[in-house]
Amino acid sequence: MPKPWRIAPHDPARIAHLERAAGVPAVVAQLLLARGIADPADVRQFLEPKLSGLRDPELLPGVAQAADLIYDAVRGKRRLTVYGDYDADGMTATAILVRCLRLLDAAVDFYVPHRIDEGYGLNAEALRKLAGQGADVVITVDCGICSVAEATLARELGLTLVVTDHHQMNEQLPAAAALVHPALPGENYPFVGLCGAAVAFKLAWALCQRASQNKRVNERMRQFLLQAVGLAAIGTVGDVVPLVDENRILVRHGLNGLCAYPTAGTSALLRQAKLHEKPSLECEDLAYALSPRLNAAGRLGQAELGIELLTTDSEVRAEKLAQFIEELNVERQTLERSMSRGADKQVREKFDPRRDAALVVADHEWHPGVIGIVAGRLTDKHQLPAVVFALDKLGVKPAIGSARSVPGFNLHAALAECDGLLESHGGHAAAAGLKMTESNLPAFRRKFCEVASRELGGRPTCFELRVDAETALHCLTRQTVQQIESLAPFGHGNSRPLLCASNVRLSERPKRIGGDGRHLAMTFDQNGVKMRGVAFGGGDWEQELAAVNGELSIAFHPVINRYRGRTSVEIHLADWRLD
Repeated sequence: MPKPWRIAPHDPARIAHLERAAGVPAVVAQLLLARGIADPADVRQFLEPKLSGLRDPELLPGVAQAADLIYDAVRGKRRLTVYGDYDADGMTATAILVRCLRLLDAAVDFYVPHRIDEGYGLNAEALRKLAGQGADVVITVDCGICSVAEATLARELGLTLVVTDHHQMNEQLPAAAALVHPALPGENYPFVGLCGAAVAFKLAWALCQRASQNKRVNERMRQFLLQAVGLAAIGTVGDVVPLVDENRILVRHGLNGLCAYPTAGTSALLRQAKLHEKPSLECEDLAYALSPRLNAAGRLGQAELGIELLTTDSEVRAEKLAQFIEELNVERQTLERSMSRGADKQVREKFDPRRDAALVVADHEWHPGVIGIVAGRLTDKHQLPAVVFALDKLGVKPAIGSARSVPGFNLHAALAECDGLLESHGGHAAAAGLKMTESNLPAFRRKFCEVASRELGGRPTCFELRVDAETALHCLTRQTVQQIESLAPFGHGNSRPLLCASNVRLSERPKRIGGDGRHLAMTFDQNGVKMRGVAFGGGDWEQELAAVNGELSIAFHPVINRYRGRTSVEIHLADWRLD
């Protein structure tokens, strides 16, 4: 189903005013206005975010109490455990606090639950295990704000529990010794969009201030915090939180910090991702190279190795761990491709988009750690809600499912209507996880599709492409695109500008590229101006585009391609249609 394009309206008078008042090029002024930034003072802050723009850590709700408690525990030689999560945000958050506490000479270790065997967040068995091993203080990162029963158990076990989290909370909060969360009830923190790693960074910063006995930390602590900004940047991008306010500051300076102040682990990770020779990193490098490698470790049940990579100071150990994680990432990619092909085959054979308002697929050979990626691909491809189940090969354990949604369909509410068929479920409107007895699969498929049909009402669920502006290819000079890139870092909440151009022709047949042929390379021609284009993940367009004789309209991201010391403008194709 073609995606509708919505081109942002523009006001030449407002563009000219902002161009003069803020001293920015017209194209940048237009893109800033499209992002709701019209005040010249806000423009400078947006284009040049300073590290000093981060708010004092003491202002983050709960940080002062938590830092006092943890610092006293460190001085009292109590044993601390950082309890993390198995995704990139949870791993980097864990690494930040573990590295900080080691810097303070604390007796600290970490625990991360197994994605498949234990699932997300605090669990009772893990707390009993930690208490039995002699832990005194358990500090959660990126989890725990909904763990009411587990907090009560921790107290019964004699554990001091400190919860740091950023996820949506329930009405009842856990009875922990301290709670750190940007949106705690009764507080008024100006920015609630921090990820788990950013929350951990704020707590680590406060601990460094206590160790330095000053708001200005000593040089040793300062070097650590600059490294921690890089880790927080990976977590921020990996968790897909909006790149505005403090997140924008962390990512802008974290991209620099990963190059200027690397740890042994981040250096090894950059080498494996072939990013170590780049003069500077971009947000996409974190989103498509570093975060997926860390997530691969978590998806395949090896999250503890990802955390060890980020916390070790041994270059030899870091290199071995990075190589192993690279192998896990290759395995994850292979699983993903195989599972996606299988899911597509089930959709072709069993589902009719004119009849079915949702997709529900399942297989005994699918890996539970990869089903979320496959669900996302199905949703994007078919523009329908999708649920993908990994069935237990022996039929003993519950089926594990992952769901992704489309605009206008609340997954959390839909799964609540199917509650009687499920063992458990959790998540939010756009993404969710669930468990179910395999025998309930047919009934769940019927019920879920009924809910989707009722809520969507047969209306199209197209993902709309929001185009910032229309342009001509000859306008995309290197200087202009460099000006556009001044709006970076790009990501959720500050997308890389999407432009469109019409009356474009292909000057040669498109060619599949990449090891698996998933991508497509082509050359566009508009009135004699030729420009190379790449469609990442667009290999399936090859035959359709090759058959086009006339002119096209294309939607694309303009980028600066840097290769072997040369720079050129390149366009990354997002969508196309016949003129």
